[in-house]
Amino acid sequence: QVQLVESGGGLVQAGGSLRLSCTASGMFSRITAMGWYHQAPGKQRELVATIASGGTTNYADSVKGRFTISRDNAKNTVYLQMHSLKPQDTAVYSCNAQVITYDRPYTPVEYWGQGTQVTVSS
Repeated sequence: QVQLVESGGGLVQAGGSLRLSCTASGMFSRITAMGWYHQAPGKQRELVATIASGGTTNYADSVKGRFTISRDNAKNTVYLQMHSLKPQDTAVYSCNAQVITYDRPYTPVEYWGQGTQVTVSS
């Protein structure tokens, strides 16, 4: 079984910064893509940013220039550095990982973290 554990959420004033971390643990061969998604109250979950194993990144238009996704493959960890936070960034942020397990070496299995709350006050 694979577990994703996020940390780093909290309450911050508009214009502030936060750094989220997500670490994968368990029995697996490797992780391909990792990403962050967020879900605001009453809304669907939306992509924030993704990063491939080779480092290629993709961002939602709403966070380009403010958020940076990065990963440490040796630590099976993905980070989301968030600057210039806005009240509309308030949401539960969840980590996602596409994991190659030993019993399924050719098809990634998707895992999700439990989510961490980010609240930006105006």
